[in-house]
Amino acid sequence: MRSRISSRVRSNGAEGVSATATAVSGAPGGRSLRVGRRIAVLAACTVLAVGCAKAGTAGTEAAGGSGGDASSPVKVGLLYSKTGPLAAYGKQYLEGFKAGLDYATKGTGKVDGHPIEFVEQDDAGDPAKAVSGAKDLIGKGYKILAGSTASGVALQVAPFAAQNKVLFISGPAAADKVTALNKYTFRSGRQSYQDTLTAASFVGDAKGKKVMVLAQDSAFGQANVAAVKAVLGKAGATVDAVLAPPSATDLTPFATQAKATQPDLLFVAWAGETASALWTSLNQQDVFSATRVVTGLDLAASYPLFGPAGEKISFLNHYFGGAAGTDIEKAMTEAVAKSGSKSDIFTPDGFTAAQMIVHAIEANHGSADDTAALVKALEGWSFDGVKGRLTVRAEDHALLQPMFQVKLSGTGAAAKPTVEKTLPAEQVAPPVIAMAG
Repeated sequence: MRSRISSRVRSNGAEGVSATATAVSGAPGGRSLRVGRRIAVLAACTVLAVGCAKAGTAGTEAAGGSGGDASSPVKVGLLYSKTGPLAAYGKQYLEGFKAGLDYATKGTGKVDGHPIEFVEQDDAGDPAKAVSGAKDLIGKGYKILAGSTASGVALQVAPFAAQNKVLFISGPAAADKVTALNKYTFRSGRQSYQDTLTAASFVGDAKGKKVMVLAQDSAFGQANVAAVKAVLGKAGATVDAVLAPPSATDLTPFATQAKATQPDLLFVAWAGETASALWTSLNQQDVFSATRVVTGLDLAASYPLFGPAGEKISFLNHYFGGAAGTDIEKAMTEAVAKSGSKSDIFTPDGFTAAQMIVHAIEANHGSADDTAALVKALEGWSFDGVKGRLTVRAEDHALLQPMFQVKLSGTGAAAKPTVEKTLPAEQVAPPVIAMAG
């Protein structure tokens, strides 16, 4: 029978960046076959066994899981920003995923004899395009989806995947609402609360302090405001925010407004291609000499943007190339180097996603057909990752992981980060929240 796909999508809390997208479609869609045609297909597969095993029969178990053939592929759909404002992050995620898949399968690309095949869908950071891509993949029998560079995308795809009982592993999307959104949703990166707890480690006693958050008016920015209020506000600080439209290119008014409030701490949460304009505006308005600025250290290409002020900023960090010093990081770095790239802030998110997917499939003997079993395999799983020991918290699927305090030294092309302090996973663990749905 043709599978029915639920198309109801929750929109609460979901915001994204509008951009054009180029969809990369996966395997053909499936239809039920009459008995006569089924016999004919089986006969053809007997003669052309190798070709049928590789292609599968769209809409059957072979399309998205392991099927009945001992060597049929398990298919994974990657929904990420191949183009759009967060394309640089998407590229890192994809490179990390390929490296992680190679590492987790010991170079075979297989689990229990079943090749893991993935197809890319470019969502360009647009939630509507992402949901359309997810609908297409689910209709073709895919039982595992991963990706989501943008928070707005993750917040739309996750409910849709749950409605159709498909495993979804969100990537760099940092919005806290992704955690515990539903039992089918996991994440392979950090979340805003972990960023905020790392930022709070710079503050000391927050009581009576005035904290200003400068961010984009997006799911990512709003998540950071909420997290700062939850962490520093609860500790006694007064927290306010200046939010800029994601489409804004002249950011001077927002930098000026943030400075005018005379905060004790300015927490900057920014992502995407306008980062250069933001830091230029902050430099021009001499914000760095007026208050202490804490922000996340972004991808390596952004280091020169800070200029001389970079050495005055307190950086929280999810990851930079060389930050962790683990054997797995070395394996990832070497794998990415072979493709002519370097590990960067979100390369581990793709690597970790591949580890999680391989583990879930291994626990189910090379099959992705039983989504409930995939979920069970991941809940509570603790494993060695790029950054060190990682744990998928069973109660709400938060990914517990170390975070870093970082110093940036030098200017321009010579700017280089060093780890000042590694914060253990338990110190930056977000509070447990009840699972929705």
